[in-house]
Amino acid sequence: MKTALIILLCLALLLALLLLFLPIGRRKKKGFYGLAAYSYAHRGLHDIKHGLPENSLRAFRLAAEYGYGAELDVHLSRDGRLVVMHDESLLRTAGVDRKICDCTAQELDALHLEGTDEKIPYLEEVLPIFEGRTPLVIEIKAFGKNHADLTQKVCALLDRFPKLQFCIESFDPRVLLWLKKRRPEIIRGQLAANFLRERSGLSLPVAFLLTHLCMNALTLPHFVAYKYQDRACLGAVISRRVWGVQEFSWTLRTEREVTQSKKNGALPIFEQCRPDL
Repeated sequence: MKTALIILLCLALLLALLLLFLPIGRRKKKGFYGLAAYSYAHRGLHDIKHGLPENSLRAFRLAAEYGYGAELDVHLSRDGRLVVMHDESLLRTAGVDRKICDCTAQELDALHLEGTDEKIPYLEEVLPIFEGRTPLVIEIKAFGKNHADLTQKVCALLDRFPKLQFCIESFDPRVLLWLKKRRPEIIRGQLAANFLRERSGLSLPVAFLLTHLCMNALTLPHFVAYKYQDRACLGAVISRRVWGVQEFSWTLRTEREVTQSKKNGALPIFEQCRPDL
């Protein structure tokens, strides 16, 4: 009985040490590479009530005009184009029950966003809007085994815009590992939320690892982008308080949340409001 108790205590201590060490990352620098001076419009400064759909060129132009940075999502089409869209499915935003990865650029060009005249943009159309102006937070939306191809194509395109300020984030640690090995100069971040509460099809072990940032020890991110409502999760707390990793908070929907996020030292990704610059 005593031996079993000692073993259990040792295992508990080992687990505690692992949870303390695994959410490690790069300690944030003052000004955070110039990115800390901005708030970031989630999928552009969109407002469908006024005909501005999310991830549209008009929404991105408006964000840049107001002096905000922007967050956007990138998928890979069937013919290798970099598509700016949040969902993998086109149903919600374009009314077509198909996946982006199954569509060609020609098929995508025939669609419109949320019943407006706005077309689905490509990343090469969005980057010039922000080059030399405000920064971008670029989320890599990897699916299946396309993480390497998608990330490589995004980086190759970004190389054509030397005056653009940006960072790259992803829920998929494989994207961050690819960047760490092949493009270590690019600022990379781990996206996360409490996946134990909302599993989204993940197995329990994977949900645990992603929730508590356990892959950070391998990927060594420059920042963590954590869901604002879930930032009390143990991994997020350890990451920012023990290791001093820069945090982004998403998605903030009131000016009060934006203000609180900044007080917490996190960079705000917002929508449905227009916080002070």
